[in-house]
Amino acid sequence: MKDIIKAFDNLPKLVKFILALPVLDIVWALYRLIRSIDHKNVLGIVLGLLMLFICPTILWILDMITIVLMDKVLWID
Repeated sequence: MKDIIKAFDNLPKLVKFILALPVLDIVWALYRLIRSIDHKNVLGIVLGLLMLFICPTILWILDMITIVLMDKVLWID
């Protein structure tokens, strides 16, 4: 799992931004879930599962802003 997290963290900013587009943002929802599972964060796992359904409709805007400003996707870990 650490390899997947590291691979996503090392993506170029443009690729991260493209993956944050409304239809593709499900990728970042899966990233959040995998990251929470790796950190054994129960709250993160529950929220990550919820984000699989909510993320494509709401969080893509937040993801795009944080990728542009901080070059990362925000999460509670």
